[in-house]
Amino acid sequence: MEHMGKLMTLMLLAVLTACSSAGGAVPDVAVAAAPPPGAPKTVARDLAVPWGIAFVPGGDALVTERDTARLLRATPAGKVTELGRIAGVTPDGEGGLMGVAVKGNQVFVYFTAADDNRIVRYRFTGDTVSDPRVILRGIPKGAIHNGGRLAFGPDGFLYATTGETGDRQLAQRRDSLGGKILRMTVDGAPAPGNPFGTLVYSLGHRNVQGLAWDPAGRLYASEFGQNAFDEVNLIKPGANYGWPEVEGKADDPRFVNPIITWPTSEASPSGAAYAAGSLWVAALRGERLWQIPLGRDGSPGTPVAHFTGTYGRLRGLATAPDGTLWLSTSNKDGRGDPRDGDDRILSVNPSRP
Repeated sequence: MEHMGKLMTLMLLAVLTACSSAGGAVPDVAVAAAPPPGAPKTVARDLAVPWGIAFVPGGDALVTERDTARLLRATPAGKVTELGRIAGVTPDGEGGLMGVAVKGNQVFVYFTAADDNRIVRYRFTGDTVSDPRVILRGIPKGAIHNGGRLAFGPDGFLYATTGETGDRQLAQRRDSLGGKILRMTVDGAPAPGNPFGTLVYSLGHRNVQGLAWDPAGRLYASEFGQNAFDEVNLIKPGANYGWPEVEGKADDPRFVNPIITWPTSEASPSGAAYAAGSLWVAALRGERLWQIPLGRDGSPGTPVAHFTGTYGRLRGLATAPDGTLWLSTSNKDGRGDPRDGDDRILSVNPSRP
């Protein structure tokens, strides 16, 4: 029994050391290793830079294509239909038709227009979207760092991520919509309880690309770093995440440290989703799917990489109603190496090898 106790202590220390070396905060308790995901299955192919994925009742998904401005509907059986091209989209560099979110019979899209980034609400009926209404305009736009992710939180409000468009100081300015996570009603008004009474929910971001909530309602965000560290942050209302004063972990009391960091060569983290006890993050430059086991208190375990280099650049990620992960490639975005069938959407069972 004494030997068994020593063995358990050593195993616990090993897990804690591994978590610390991955760049994240050391959890209060050891986080169990998670089983690997299953082999991906192709749901859709021959797409062009699929960016956002959001599910509608019945299990089909709406998918945006960044550069074509097409809004698609994809079924789990692999049927893809075009609902239309979103009017007013002006693709430019990293901008174009990006995030998509669904609430009831309403569809929300985030896109780059001629003068700004904006969020537009549509009525969704059957296989058509109609009655566009701009609910938020004036988000800074640029050739880089446009943010673009949309998602409804468990509180029922719409969250949007914005980039600082290369103008770094926008991230620290509370009066700017750039470099922020925003929280709003379906009409684009500041959500009740927002920390500053405005749309701003958190600040100090360079370019947040993924949002995901765990079952306890904790919000995680994946964010591009510059030259040293990419990040996953645990988002708190009103918190400042440091950019451009900080890249990665700084232990500066003015700013919140990320819970996970990677070298930029291993990540460029894009879409994020929660499934089967883990946070999952799609990596563009890193060409892999990261799995981060989470403890009951939200503490991260050791990140594990899957499918490294197999499918190229990975961007969109969402949890389907049946619990599978839908993952999109981004090999036609001008920075990848397109393969036969690209770009595609893959379905991954997150909990079964």
